[in-house]
Amino acid sequence: MASQRDSICGVPSILVGHAQNDDAGTGCTVILPENGAVAGVDIRGSAPGTRDIEAIKLVRLVPKIDAVLFSGGSAFGLGAADGVQCYLEEQGVGFDVGVTTVPIVPSAVIFDLYGRDHRIRPEKQMGYDAAANAVSGPVAEGRVGAGRGATVGKLSGFEKCMLGGVGTACEEVAGISVGALAVVNAVGNIISPETGEVVAGARDAEGGHFLDYMKQRGDSLFAAPTNTTLAVVATDAAFTKEEITKVAQMAQDGLARAINPAHTPFDGDLVIALSVGERQADILTVGAVAAEVVAKSIVRAVKVANSIE
Repeated sequence: MASQRDSICGVPSILVGHAQNDDAGTGCTVILPENGAVAGVDIRGSAPGTRDIEAIKLVRLVPKIDAVLFSGGSAFGLGAADGVQCYLEEQGVGFDVGVTTVPIVPSAVIFDLYGRDHRIRPEKQMGYDAAANAVSGPVAEGRVGAGRGATVGKLSGFEKCMLGGVGTACEEVAGISVGALAVVNAVGNIISPETGEVVAGARDAEGGHFLDYMKQRGDSLFAAPTNTTLAVVATDAAFTKEEITKVAQMAQDGLARAINPAHTPFDGDLVIALSVGERQADILTVGAVAAEVVAKSIVRAVKVANSIE
């Protein structure tokens, strides 16, 4: 459990809510900026599953988004966004179209269908519950929400992988807060940027040591599209859509530092970045810190999920 200060909720106005089905081993997570957010996105994986991502790209009509949904269930899990929209519409939140408001909820999914029952996936009610559960902290981490069925280190098969999950972190620089939340379901191993050591991933069944993918090149590796790491970065700096998109691009470095390999043909890796404040800030500094907190969130996710001190 991350405190408000040490989580993405350390950025003012950011709320986080989880909902899950423990029997099926799947769930979803909602990141809710209370007053909306200017958003940008960067997608590096080749197998993304998304909804309403086009709305936050450059040269689009809608100026702000109202929530971000991360979900299990592969493409089936995108249906949970209906529940998030339903909840926000009840609150009068969204893009005003006269007869009602249309909440803008960019969404992305991980593949966790190898859980206990693949026929049970996040759907409308679970998305509604996650939005209704959103609070300003503390934030539950590990095997919760969208990370409930996540795993890491699958290039050599599921029998050698370890648990993935949700992690979060926050830093302050020059009076600006930069926070991140990651859902870690990587095909690769998780590396600590501080030590360079593997902290979670594929392990040898007999010796228990971590497998080195670089030494296994040429071997028959498991490479089904069963992965994806998702991250959202938030800051109380005031950025335009172009500027916050650059922050999302720079934040992708956090995935590359903490996951090996990252951005593969079998991942849907993406970062969504949110600007929720009015403070002036240097985009280079915020982008650099964004990469750091993304990497910390990824490491934190697997440490909590696997109870690693």
